[in-house]
Amino acid sequence: MEKALFVAEEPCKRLDVFLNEQMEDFTRSRIKKLIEDGQVSVGGKTVKKAGLEIRIGDEVTVEIPEVAEYSVQPENIPIEIVYEDGDFAVVNKPQGMTVHVGNGTVSGTLVNALLYALDRLSGIGGVLRPGIVHRIDKDTTGLLVVAKNDKAHVSLASQIAQKTCKRSYYALLEGNLKTDSGRVVTEIGRHPTERLKMAVVPDGKGKIAITDYEVIARFGSDFTLCKFDLQTGRTHQIRVHAKHLGHPVACDPVYGYKKQKLKANGQLLHAYRLELTHPTTGERMEFYAPLPEVFSEILQKLCKQYGVEEQTLVK
Repeated sequence: MEKALFVAEEPCKRLDVFLNEQMEDFTRSRIKKLIEDGQVSVGGKTVKKAGLEIRIGDEVTVEIPEVAEYSVQPENIPIEIVYEDGDFAVVNKPQGMTVHVGNGTVSGTLVNALLYALDRLSGIGGVLRPGIVHRIDKDTTGLLVVAKNDKAHVSLASQIAQKTCKRSYYALLEGNLKTDSGRVVTEIGRHPTERLKMAVVPDGKGKIAITDYEVIARFGSDFTLCKFDLQTGRTHQIRVHAKHLGHPVACDPVYGYKKQKLKANGQLLHAYRLELTHPTTGERMEFYAPLPEVFSEILQKLCKQYGVEEQTLVK
């Protein structure tokens, strides 16, 4: 078992925040687990409180267990492949499916399904995330591009970084959004007190996040259907920006209202359009995915209830 020792040079920092700054290769969730498992001591005393205040001169010792090695196995899980060639594939991810292994999830992921369905995947993401160029949340549905070789992976990742890969979403928001369209520009970072959530944070405390939005339909004062175009790709970006607008995504268990008016198994957020440049041919390509059944049925009911014509909704 490896041990690491750190000495606090500044006061008034939470233990988990202090360790996150010192151990940059560790995720916040892994640091939290080390604390909860009793692997961290301050001044020679084991502590299990992530929010413990660290003082100047405190010696913090971390015992780092050896990481158990495991491989990701192919699983015969049905997935919808929208497009596939020798360089990449585009898949329509269903609700409730995690993209890759991690945080205790070792099976049932999109990667498990891809390893079974495709002949190969790029290796840049490592053994746990082969082929994964970008992610969408577990309960968000829709399009995801997957690289089948390293050259394609580099090209696709570069397009996302340079904002030439276009990603559009539909979301049903709570309430009546006042403006018909607009752009949200903020910084997004880890929530200051709820570490599993993201939040809009003061300038310099997070990463720039830019989202364009356009209203598609209004359902009285209760709901607004919007189209969102991502200009950056931060964790939970649309969900955080929708909350920032004062109109969280409907049925969002993390950022939405505690009491939901509609019934769904997760946020009504769907990645319906993906536009990219082919890594080999240079051809500009567009892909679309229709709304999932639950989302579509909810919209149909809302249209009848509020007298909105269905054909005006989703193109």
